[in-house]
Amino acid sequence: MIINRAYKFRLYPNSKQKEIINKTFGCTRLTYNYYLNKRIENYENNHKYLSVYDTINDLKNLQKEFPFLKEIDSMALRTTLFNQDNAFQKFFKEKTGYPKYKSKNQKQTYRTNCIKSTYKGKLYENIKLDLENKTITLPKLKKIKIRGYRNLRKINGRIINATISKEADKYYVSVCVEEEIKIEKITPTSIVGIDLGIKDLVVTSDHEKIGNPNIIKKYEKKIKGLNRWLS
Repeated sequence: MIINRAYKFRLYPNSKQKEIINKTFGCTRLTYNYYLNKRIENYENNHKYLSVYDTINDLKNLQKEFPFLKEIDSMALRTTLFNQDNAFQKFFKEKTGYPKYKSKNQKQTYRTNCIKSTYKGKLYENIKLDLENKTITLPKLKKIKIRGYRNLRKINGRIINATISKEADKYYVSVCVEEEIKIEKITPTSIVGIDLGIKDLVVTSDHEKIGNPNIIKKYEKKIKGLNRWLS
């Protein structure tokens, strides 16, 4: 069975890494708000919504307008546009709240996806987790010291993405990992029938009886008093 599991670690970036992280928060927020406004305007003028791929293809134009967007992890910009599209899809299907503009006062966070490639027989990954040395390698940030899961030495699974966040003056990273877990098949050795009753809560086919705790009767007087107080 394949499951996705998140591991959250405390990050200890140096001053240069903090600068890049904070810049990425701002750039992803700018990108999100810019294309949210563009999607709204396009619908009002043309009665059509831009697709997520329309916004991604237009991203190079935004980077020309704001060259500093090229200084951060490009995957983080693409991911924020997919997050925006998910918010729109949820709005249309589940009638949840309409996507809102992001603010500096909200929780600062961005996500980047793990990309693997092979060159001359060597595997390259943009996200690496080293629990032995307590470090994580992230795009544009390189190695950062982490803390968490003291007794964990290795994660057996494929890293999907990493979400970097800031809470007060502390930084965190949540690593989403795809793991395979084995569920042992249980073969019953016997079968027992169960009958629910009033006098006895449960009576089994083995003639075992479990008494009725009469929870309501036990607290009935207290419930009446609380109802009078509520009235």
